[in-house]
Amino acid sequence: MANILIVDDEETFGRNAAKYLEKFGHTASTALDARQGLALFASQRPDLVVLDYRLPDLDGISVIRKIREQDIEVPILMITGHGNIELAVEAMKAGANDLLTKPVPLTELHRRIEQFADRQRQSGRLRYFERKERSSTLTIIGDSLPIREVRARIARITAVEGNQLPPVLILGETGTGKELVARALHFESARAEQPFIEINCASIPDNLLESELFGHERGAFTDARERKIGLIEAADGGSLFLDEIGEMALALQAKLLKVLEDGRFRRLGSVQERQVNLRIVAATHQDLEERIQCGKFRADLYFRLRVLQILVPPLRQRSDDVMPIARYFLRQFSRRYGRDTMSFSPSAERALLKHDWPGNVRELRNIIEQSVLLTAQDGIEAADLMLPASLPAGTTEIPLPTGEAPASMIDAAERELIARALATSAGNVTRAARELGISRDTLRYRIEKHGLK
Repeated sequence: MANILIVDDEETFGRNAAKYLEKFGHTASTALDARQGLALFASQRPDLVVLDYRLPDLDGISVIRKIREQDIEVPILMITGHGNIELAVEAMKAGANDLLTKPVPLTELHRRIEQFADRQRQSGRLRYFERKERSSTLTIIGDSLPIREVRARIARITAVEGNQLPPVLILGETGTGKELVARALHFESARAEQPFIEINCASIPDNLLESELFGHERGAFTDARERKIGLIEAADGGSLFLDEIGEMALALQAKLLKVLEDGRFRRLGSVQERQVNLRIVAATHQDLEERIQCGKFRADLYFRLRVLQILVPPLRQRSDDVMPIARYFLRQFSRRYGRDTMSFSPSAERALLKHDWPGNVRELRNIIEQSVLLTAQDGIEAADLMLPASLPAGTTEIPLPTGEAPASMIDAAERELIARALATSAGNVTRAARELGISRDTLRYRIEKHGLK
C-alpha cells in the first residue's frame, strides 16, 4: 500500500480524499500550502504526491521542481482547475507524471493512484522476481506416505485466504526441496498471480540484508544515493520466501517480528510506517530450538513462525519415490542435452535404490545430470552413476537397515530404539536426538510416524 501526500489549499477536498484513499489501505497526509507540503515531503518521503496547481504561497510547477531536486522518481499527480494544453506541457516538462482537471471524482483519483502504485511495485520487483512457468515450480514428485502428507498439508494451508495470513515455517535437511514447497504454497493459493519473491538470508551480509528486505530512503546511509524499494514492499499482495532464516541476525529478527505481527515496517532512513499484505514463508535446515538455547535465534520469532509448519522428509525416508524422481530428472536433462533415448539399466536402478542419499533430492538431481553428460552410451549403468560407497564422514544421520528384513521388522526395531532413547532422556527430544545421532526434526518426524508420545 502507498503513502500519499496531498497538497491542496481546499481543506475539504484534501480531507475527503485522504479518508477515501485510507479505505483502500493507503496512508495519506495533507498540506494546505507549498511550504507545509515540502516540509512533509522531506520528512515522510511519500510514495506519491497529489499536488494542486494553485497554492497560496507557490504555484504547482515550482513545487514540482523543488520535489524533483530531492527525488527524481516519486510519481507526481497534478490537479488543476485550468485544463489547457500549455499548462499540461509545462507540468510534464517540470516533472509531473499525470494531470487531472477539477472537479476530481475520488474514484478517478484512486484509479490513477493504483496505477502508479502498481508501476512502482513492478519496477521495484524487477531485479528480484522472475515468474517461472507453473509446471516447473510445482513438481513435487512421489507417492510415498511422507510426501502425500506434505502435499495434503500444502492443500490445507493454501485453501485459507485473507489479509495478514500467518507465516509458514518449512523444516528439512539440505536438499530436500524446501524451496519447491514454498513455491507450491504460493502458486497453489489465491495469491498465485501476485509476486513470489525469495532471498537466501545466509548469502547476504547482515547490513545489506536489512536494506534488501526493508528498502531505504535516499541519504539513509553513505551509498544510498536513491530511494530503494525493499523485498517486503515488492512482495506486497504476494509471498516472501526467506530461505535459511536461521542465519538471520538477531537485530533483524526483531524487525521481521514486527512485520509478522501487524504487517507494518519502515524503510531505512524513514519515519513513516508502511502497511503491507503478504505471506511470509521461512525455511531452514537448522534446529531453531537449539539456536535459541545458544542465543542465536529469538524465541518469540520462532513461536510466531511455527504457527503453520511443514516438515519435508529426507529422501531416505521416502525410498519409493527415488525412481520416479530419478526418471523425471533423466527426462529433463535428456531433453536439455539432446539425448532423448537415454534410460536406466536394471543395475543402475538397483544402485539408486540402495544409496542412502545424504544430499537428498539435490544430490540425486546432480548425479543424474552428471550421468547424462558423461555417459557415452544411451543406457546408464551403475558404474556411470559414480555413487559414493557409503555415507560421507561427519553425517549426523543413522542409516536405516538395508537388509532383506520386512518393513514391519525394520519399523519395530526403529520404534524400539527411539522409545529407549526417549525413556533414557526422560522425554527430552533434543537429548534423545543427540543420543541417536540424528537431528531433532528427524526424530520428531519419526516419533509422529510411530505414534509415540
